[in-house]
Amino acid sequence: MAQRRTARGWLKARPADVVDVFVYVVVLNLAVEYVPNVLSEGFTLTLLTALLLKVALECVIWGKSAILGRLRAATTRRAKIVAGVCLWVVAAGSKFVVLELVALVFSDAVSLGGFWSVTLLVLVLLAARGGVRRLLADQTLR
Repeated sequence: MAQRRTARGWLKARPADVVDVFVYVVVLNLAVEYVPNVLSEGFTLTLLTALLLKVALECVIWGKSAILGRLRAATTRRAKIVAGVCLWVVAAGSKFVVLELVALVFSDAVSLGGFWSVTLLVLVLLAARGGVRRLLADQTLR
């Protein structure tokens, strides 16, 4: 009998992703409170923004990992330069993608500021995520 795919089954299979979203909610709420150009009209929108950022950042991390793999495998100088440029484009371009996604999905109800505030926000999100994952590494979080 095939196992049914349910939200609860997914949550049980991927606890690290659930923790990531909670960490993102905390960081986003702190940013809303302390960074003047980061705005959210409510907690529900912050939660939905955290979910959107989780998906977007996972895609960016996947893309960067693929490019890093090509960079490490590159044997010619030209291939290394091309992979390096691609890595830079993904790193910088992802911030614009995040800004546009948030604007498209939430319109004026959520604002992450501009390029620099979103860059700082993404760095803090990823650092907080890494810190919590390290903190809980001895637990069942995978």
